[in-house]
Amino acid sequence: MTDIDRARRPGGPSSRKRALVIGGGFAGVAAAIDLQKQGRFDVTLVSDRDYLYLYPTSIWIPTRGLRFEQAQVPLESISRAHGFRLVVDRVEEIRSADGVVRCTQAEHAYDYLVLATGAAKMRHPGIENTLSICGVPETSLEIRDRLDALIVKGSGSIAVGFGGNPKDTSAVRGGPAFELLFNIDVLLRRKKIRDRFTLTFFAPMAEPGERMGRRALTMMDRMLAAARIAKRVGIPIAAFDPEGVQFADGGRLDADLVLFIPGAAGHPIMAASDLPLNEAGFVRIDDTGLVEGTSNVYAAGDVAALEGPRWRAKQGHTAEVMARNAAFNIAAAESGRPERKGYQQHLSIVCLMDTGNGAALIYRGRKNNLVIPLPVVGHWMKRAWGTYARQTTLGRIPRLPGL
Repeated sequence: MTDIDRARRPGGPSSRKRALVIGGGFAGVAAAIDLQKQGRFDVTLVSDRDYLYLYPTSIWIPTRGLRFEQAQVPLESISRAHGFRLVVDRVEEIRSADGVVRCTQAEHAYDYLVLATGAAKMRHPGIENTLSICGVPETSLEIRDRLDALIVKGSGSIAVGFGGNPKDTSAVRGGPAFELLFNIDVLLRRKKIRDRFTLTFFAPMAEPGERMGRRALTMMDRMLAAARIAKRVGIPIAAFDPEGVQFADGGRLDADLVLFIPGAAGHPIMAASDLPLNEAGFVRIDDTGLVEGTSNVYAAGDVAALEGPRWRAKQGHTAEVMARNAAFNIAAAESGRPERKGYQQHLSIVCLMDTGNGAALIYRGRKNNLVIPLPVVGHWMKRAWGTYARQTTLGRIPRLPGL
């Protein structure tokens, strides 16, 4: 008997409604935990990895400031701590009209579905010649090994950049590129070989980082200049090749190592589903996270099409807010309560941007824009956040609202 047959069988193992969460990232884990806390659902989390990856801390793996395993939290440990069911499998198809999700090993029926699969990446020509710190987790190890090889060689050129999606201005993640670049700079300085390396930041937009606010943009320019990091911005990327970056104006940037974070794109699973998508391939939702045209499907995090100001961005804290809202709204709908929670009032950019020897706290909301330099202590604050994230996810210490 399949999972779907067992779930639909009269008098089955539970009369509680079935809540299915797809995706084992921040949004998926938050949704599963909060749905389980409601105490009225059989909650199942489906993930194609058996661990939650702490992407914000992965910036230290390439510089050997963190072991790969330290950026992982086993999903089995999380599921045991909170009581939801874990299925490690790959989603193949979503049929919302039938209330079914088909995976490689089994089909799963649901009464409520939360989509938290994350997003795909833009495919620039020659993208295989680059490595992304925001790609699959194992890529951080490839970056580490390539960087080690250049250090052994004793010299080289490294280009670090990010791109966007012209069809959706929220589909960009540039902060980790800056963080990785500054951490590499600090590493080379500590090894006393910085003068033998050329570091270059590149991006196709004229003012990369502008969405963080004018103050943050000014600060980043000063930091790049102080670290003697060159800039190539404002020219579209034509392609990547084994020797560097080709630009649309015919120019190029030669580099031994190109580290690039592409803009986000719609997840291919969503493209093959019966769900409504925007032009960029993200799932259309209302403020509560409810997918348009459905009554029981919610989307949280990078998979969803965010509405709002042009500077809006797909960030982890927004994903978690959306996930917790989805859990609350599902419980409210099931109990017949009218109240709902929305993500729009929480839209903001919050970033503790690590620089290897310090950090800067950046905040941008609808009314305020703050930049607070945190020399030395900021670096250790971000490291402490990694420990905090692990312990709260495992239920060992309480989670503070908004953190």
